[in-house]
Amino acid sequence: MEYRKFKEAYVLRLDPGEEVLTGLKKLAEEEKITLAAVSGLGAVNDIEVGVYYTQEKAYHSNTFTGYYEITSLTGTITEKDGEVYLHLHLSAGDKEGHVVGGHLNRAVISATAEIVVFPISGHVGRALDPEIGLNLMVFDE
Repeated sequence: MEYRKFKEAYVLRLDPGEEVLTGLKKLAEEEKITLAAVSGLGAVNDIEVGVYYTQEKAYHSNTFTGYYEITSLTGTITEKDGEVYLHLHLSAGDKEGHVVGGHLNRAVISATAEIVVFPISGHVGRALDPEIGLNLMVFDE
């Protein structure tokens, strides 16, 4: 992993074998990023994405291995209980152009990933909403 800070954003490169969530969490911790928007693309070969079933209040995950190009990586960095909280979605296409995606649980880089993190002034926390079953954004007063 290598990154550079620019005036308005961080530009992050992940290398083969590195995992997206691990890299983003490390960046956020090192740079003390508590609120940001995330956008990226790249190539992966091991993906786990999920879909949330509201009736069950549970994620159902799917794992995909092979050659995939990230067509979209988007999400937010916030905080929950003083810790970095990542909420990302990923879609990726295979060699036939079929796209898979969902809530990102894991994505291992096969070639490279280029990710831009746009810090936002302020703070947004997270708290569990028992009715929905998800950690929803909590806005400071």
